[in-house]
Amino acid sequence: MRLKKFFWPVVGAAAIVFSLWILYHDLRGLSFHEFRESLLAIPPSGWILAALATIAAYAALAAYDHLALEHLGRRISLWFITIASFTAYALAHNIGASVFSGAVVRYRAYSSKGLSASEVGVLVAFCSFTFALGTAVLMGLVLIVEPEIIERVSEVLPVEAAFSTGVLILALVSLYVVGSLVGFRPIRTRWLKLEYPRPSIAFRQLLIAPVELLAAAAIIYFVLPEAGNPGYLVVLGIFLASFSAALLSHAPGGIGVLELIFIAGLPELSPVDVLAALAVFRIFYLIIPFVLGLGAVLAFEHARYTQSKREEKTNTGG
Repeated sequence: MRLKKFFWPVVGAAAIVFSLWILYHDLRGLSFHEFRESLLAIPPSGWILAALATIAAYAALAAYDHLALEHLGRRISLWFITIASFTAYALAHNIGASVFSGAVVRYRAYSSKGLSASEVGVLVAFCSFTFALGTAVLMGLVLIVEPEIIERVSEVLPVEAAFSTGVLILALVSLYVVGSLVGFRPIRTRWLKLEYPRPSIAFRQLLIAPVELLAAAAIIYFVLPEAGNPGYLVVLGIFLASFSAALLSHAPGGIGVLELIFIAGLPELSPVDVLAALAVFRIFYLIIPFVLGLGAVLAFEHARYTQSKREEKTNTGG
């Protein structure tokens, strides 16, 4: 049990050290002055569009939770769902091991609304699958429309196989839709039962799932310089690869992993410009939500503590 407890933190730490070591050797010629100049070169419109894209991304994440609760047949106020989802993702993205850290926040929030541990488990699994579904849909489309993207993010898969890989990915996604339409038997585990959502929910998953990723990638695209910019589709493809690698590495905030893949995937841009764009991404998508999320946790816990004290006082007749 001790080994399992420390396994993912060790994996995350190793990913950070390895990525930062490679970045150090690739970027040791850069100066802070160059980085500062790249940040100052971002036009006001870029900052505004990046902020709007952040709002769109977190709104889509709240929709993940809303669909999951609808799948469970649970009715909770949209405001509560939005705050709970925002807090869960804001903390999980920064802490690392996002599935587990996000599950703790969601359990604390949704159990106060009467959800059982197994229901929260289904909700977490549903949201994780929705994210994976969005990644698969977008990656399949990018590989079909822009097969050359594979040369930027992988040395294993040849360009010739990119199109067929994209078609295969979308075919696997279509199987999920078929399973929902046909109503395949649920998957039962020791702790919970996973079943296909109704077709109306599955189709909304396909619409909502890509929005968060499209918006998150747009944060970076909007603040990259126009000169040498390969276009949004390329940025999206690199973002999908880097963000997925960051999640798999369990590195808190994907530190080092995002930078490593983006710099390698955008050779036509100056590394310092790429680092500046990723710094803006971290500010809007990670740091600001993290601070707001901590505030939401403190407010929630204070409200719960006050309520418990009031109930205790009522029960004792004081």
